Amino acid sequence: MRRLLLAGLVLTTLAGCAPQGPEARKRPLSANPSGFIAAEIAFARLAQEKGQWTAFRETAAPDAVMFVPQRVNARDWLKAQKDPAEAVRWQPHKVFVSCDGNNGVTTGAWQKGPAQGFFTTVWSRDPMKGDMRWLLDSGDALATPRSAPDFIESKQATCTGKPGATVTAAAEGDDMMVGMSRDQTLNWTSVVRPDGSRSITVRLWDGHDMTTVIDDRIAAPKQP
Repeated sequence: MRRLLLAGLVLTTLAGCAPQGPEARKRPLSANPSGFIAAEIAFARLAQEKGQWTAFRETAAPDAVMFVPQRVNARDWLKAQKDPAEAVRWQPHKVFVSCDGNNGVTTGAWQKGPAQGFFTTVWSRDPMKGDMRWLLDSGDALATPRSAPDFIESKQATCTGKPGATVTAAAEGDDMMVGMSRDQTLNWTSVVRPDGSRSITVRLWDGHDMTTVIDDRIAAPKQP
């Protein structure tokens, strides 16, 4: 019930913040962390209403990536996927947003039957239209589920100072990809190793440093 009330509040907030008139529609939208929460909740609801992989297909950006466990272009991989009889359920617990509000990262918990785990999703927002598309989706199972918070944590990058891009090099054989918001106040690094293990690291500008806010470490899949 708490999550349903939150979803309604988020959507009401979005409606109240919508620009009015043709001139207003030409202006870039202001930063709105709750918009990324609303997008994640809508994504999860779509999976229940239309099917798991259908929801992923309909909300993915053209260059979105997934891990199976190696990195793949999501739209290409999803073309051959049929919706399972039971779709995974998930809920956002935290959201981290760039200063300009055009990129956000949500992380939370998922459940499917007796299994549970966590996920991290990187989102991109069209600054003029407000359309949300996910750019990266990753997750893994957990032996102990993440506890649901009373309130979804929201944190936006500081808009003062001059963030610098972190330069890192991949180890030999690793598949590394770095993404960042246009204003460089939010970045995400994904590394996939030859054995299928991977890491997802998200950093947020705090006015002085790029602080790590998510550091997912996912083990290689067990061999049959």
